[in-house]
Amino acid sequence: SDHMENICGYLMKYTNLVTGWQYRYFVLNNDAGLLEYFVNEQSRHLKPRGTLQLAGAVISPSDEDSHTFTVNAASGEQYKLRATDAKERQHWVSRLQICTQHHTEAIGKNNPPLKSRSFSLASQGSANSPGVQRRPSQNAVSFFSVGHHRLPTGKRVPIMQPDHLVDVREMMSQAEGQQRDLIRSIECLPASGHLTSLDQDLLMLKATSMATMNCLNDCFHILQLQHASQQKGSLPAGTTISWLEPKISLANHFKNGAAQNFPAEVNKPASVREEQSIAEPCQLTREPEEINPDEELEDICDDKEDDLGAVEEQRSVILHLLSQLKLGMDLTRVVLPTFILEKRSLLEMYADFMSHPDLFIAITSGSSPEERMIRFVEYYLTSFHEGRKGAIAKKPYNPIIGETFHCSWRMPKSSVATDGTNSSAHSPSEQGTLPKDPDGQAEPDYYTVKFVAEQVSHHPPVSGFYAECVERNMCVNAHVWTKSKFLGMSIGVTMVGEGVLHLLEHGEEYTFSLPCAYARSILTVPWVELGGKVNINCAKTGYSASINFHTKPFYGGKLHRVTGEVKQNMTNTVVCRVQGEWNSVLEFTYSNGETKYVDLTKLSVTRKRVRPLEKQGPFESRRLWQHVTESLRDGDIDKATEHKRALEERQRNEERLRAETETPWCTKYFLKDGDGWVYHKPLWKTVSAAQTQQTDSN
Repeated sequence: SDHMENICGYLMKYTNLVTGWQYRYFVLNNDAGLLEYFVNEQSRHLKPRGTLQLAGAVISPSDEDSHTFTVNAASGEQYKLRATDAKERQHWVSRLQICTQHHTEAIGKNNPPLKSRSFSLASQGSANSPGVQRRPSQNAVSFFSVGHHRLPTGKRVPIMQPDHLVDVREMMSQAEGQQRDLIRSIECLPASGHLTSLDQDLLMLKATSMATMNCLNDCFHILQLQHASQQKGSLPAGTTISWLEPKISLANHFKNGAAQNFPAEVNKPASVREEQSIAEPCQLTREPEEINPDEELEDICDDKEDDLGAVEEQRSVILHLLSQLKLGMDLTRVVLPTFILEKRSLLEMYADFMSHPDLFIAITSGSSPEERMIRFVEYYLTSFHEGRKGAIAKKPYNPIIGETFHCSWRMPKSSVATDGTNSSAHSPSEQGTLPKDPDGQAEPDYYTVKFVAEQVSHHPPVSGFYAECVERNMCVNAHVWTKSKFLGMSIGVTMVGEGVLHLLEHGEEYTFSLPCAYARSILTVPWVELGGKVNINCAKTGYSASINFHTKPFYGGKLHRVTGEVKQNMTNTVVCRVQGEWNSVLEFTYSNGETKYVDLTKLSVTRKRVRPLEKQGPFESRRLWQHVTESLRDGDIDKATEHKRALEERQRNEERLRAETETPWCTKYFLKDGDGWVYHKPLWKTVSAAQTQQTDSN
């Protein structure tokens, strides 16, 4: 109570996508448990523009930056606020949390939890709904605060599961069963006639009932975490909390439906022991593994993505999804329907950006800094067509934290461009007798490009990837944070992060970023386009490139258009211009007047080499997602959804366990470096160490 002070001041409030952020004057009324805001300080004596009840609210600092936080009321209303700096945010957050806790506990005292454990939704008719039988004082906020019930003074907090959580779980299990029965009844209706399964009112009923159950599951999860934190410290060493489990386990989820049997590898992978041992939560070895390229075989998997076409048969799923979304809403934690998934992980998608390794290797062969920058731009622009698998609007799997992907490419030396060539129709390189390596063995007549990617963070979702060609002394290191937002009839994905290409032979580093991606027309025929401005810079040479991915205007205009230019910063001279479509034909115009056309649809694609599934580790992408992929290939969306849900539930389980045991996640191949992530054994360190050793020996 010493910290229960009324505070006031200006904060920025996010209104909507059109209006954006606006300054508003906020007042925290501790006595009433209210957060109010006004247009400005002068209008404080007038009626507030908005008011939030703080009892049962959740105050959450945002991971977007150090200034933003959200206030989520028990009513479902949300304020997204931004302070002037991190210190002011902490001041508001701490005061709001103290006020919220005080008023939530007060309601909990006045409204003890339900005593009966025989409450059954199935036995209640429409006239005797739970809301009708509830005491007048037991409103939505008091029901939410059931987790804050206190035992009489002098009683010890029980170690076993609280009775009222058992009550809530039983009620929710019954409600979920009835909700599933409702959906089945609607879906069993005929496709035509007086009342059909596509009736708009029935679709809305399905959407709202599902959203309600999801909200209740989230609330129940919050209650579990609150009780776990209250009892933490009172548990003997080695004791496990048996009731700390997924919001609704798969077993309970299908309690009232058909039994579902999944392979043990999905539900309990052999390599994961975190759920079985709190004492050793990081039992899974995170030591880097050296992948032998000779074990990798040319990829024979050819998962061509079928066009989604009109999505009439999935309209109910999409309407359910849209019913949960608001403009500008972050989609990071939103579960998207399975039928829109590609048959590959996001980590493998990054690898597919390297499907033209001949253009990648040829960069370092440029005879001048200007030519090397132009070659990099050419490689960069040709990578998206294969990486995106065309313009089909499907989404790769969200990688699970700790997931990795390994592959390599072999490129005949004769097919890689040599000095002084700009064309991708490459001239032969060295001919004649193959050189010998230090052991006297003939060197191979191909270059090898090795690739590794790892999901280094779950919230926020960050991926790191690294590729190198040792023979050409070049490598690229990048980290990407994917931020998805709902934009109405489209979804936007921002690729936050940076990549660096190292040409060690020339001592040059090229920094670059990635464009945004948009899934358009999600209710009709979905399609993908890229948008945004990308910059490529080389500080040593002074050359830079500016590339614009143009989104299609509302009226007229071309699809997938891209323009760019390469310039010398010191003289501000443009040495190359490029225009065209990133998934079709690109036109490069050089300062000497020459023009070159690159038809991306005719560029040869080098197949990557991947280890067979039986040789892959349990957290390598293809093995991890193999059951989801197989189900998608078979067209069994329901089965794919359940396999996907099992993986995601396990990830949430393990994340919750690490939070309870305060165990940090240990990455395998990438190390945190400032705001980014760097491969643990990059080529520039290996080469530098070898040169130092050679100098010392001389």
